[in-house]
Amino acid sequence: MNAARRPAAALVGLGALALTVLAGGWRGAAGSYLAAWLVLLALPAGALPTAMVMERFGRRPHDRGEGELSAALRRLVLLMPTAAILGLPVLLGAGLIYPWMQEAPQTPLAAVWFTLPLFALRVIAYLAAWVWLAAHVIRPPEGTSDGRTIAGIGLHAVVGTLAVTDLVGSLDHRLGSSLAGVLVLTAWSGLAFAAAILLAPEEPTPTGRGRSPAGRDRLVPLVVLLSLWAFLHFVQFLIVWSANLPREVLWYLARGGGLGRALAILGGGVVLLGALATLRPGRATTRALALSVLALHAGEMFWFVTPALRDRFAIAWSDAFAGLAVAGLALALAPLAARLMPRPLPRRRSAAA
Repeated sequence: MNAARRPAAALVGLGALALTVLAGGWRGAAGSYLAAWLVLLALPAGALPTAMVMERFGRRPHDRGEGELSAALRRLVLLMPTAAILGLPVLLGAGLIYPWMQEAPQTPLAAVWFTLPLFALRVIAYLAAWVWLAAHVIRPPEGTSDGRTIAGIGLHAVVGTLAVTDLVGSLDHRLGSSLAGVLVLTAWSGLAFAAAILLAPEEPTPTGRGRSPAGRDRLVPLVVLLSLWAFLHFVQFLIVWSANLPREVLWYLARGGGLGRALAILGGGVVLLGALATLRPGRATTRALALSVLALHAGEMFWFVTPALRDRFAIAWSDAFAGLAVAGLALALAPLAARLMPRPLPRRRSAAA
């Protein structure tokens, strides 16, 4: 962003933050901010494993289109320090939105684990681990034999699962799903990959024998992530309803209603669109699907968070203002926070490109 526009973006963000408090009160504002911040966090945290997989298995020196997509993913990874800094207000509002802050602990471990100081230390540790991992991912390896891919994805999976459990799962204890962490991480990767498709320049038209249709190399991974996300949602839903678990059914009922059903229908429609798009891939189809996936997963973060505070899924003015606040503050802070990261190496273009 132009340096002259950063103060304006910061003022917009701070003004929207004040409107968030006025519209939802301190508790409502804290919940809305958490949901909006999770959308921001999804961009770098979701791009991390995707960038690592692409650098190890997908990048080829002559593949200009895929190289542009990798560069877009690394631009998203650069947002990790920004997301980490903007996550600090979540700690300030934790006492307002997490129920275990006011409830008596049920076990000796809970008396230690569910305390504000330890919660804050854990969240800071998660964000620090992600920033450290992002700093190593932002510079691609010189060769394909780099051994950091498995270790990096493993670290991300552990940190991400624990972070989702603390930040999202502990908001509403009615759902005790072991799939929730993997589900949210998959949604984050889908959101980040969709954003990278929209950010990356159009890939060149394939030439030569055996060429694949334009857009297919980007479409297929997006559909795979989308299909995995839908499968995890289906399995979690099936287990809860088939096992007749009253408390967990209530978790879903709180996220039902007209808007919840509309989001579910949108999710099913996007999955169907992805399946049909693979039959006739193209640049326009891929970008339309990416935009749909981006909107779907952004709405899903509010679907996870806000019913824990309102016992129903509804979009309030505080949600809209919180989204504007996080966007404005991120735009203002990103150029400064990105200086904490090593600069990506310039991508080499071969003669074949």
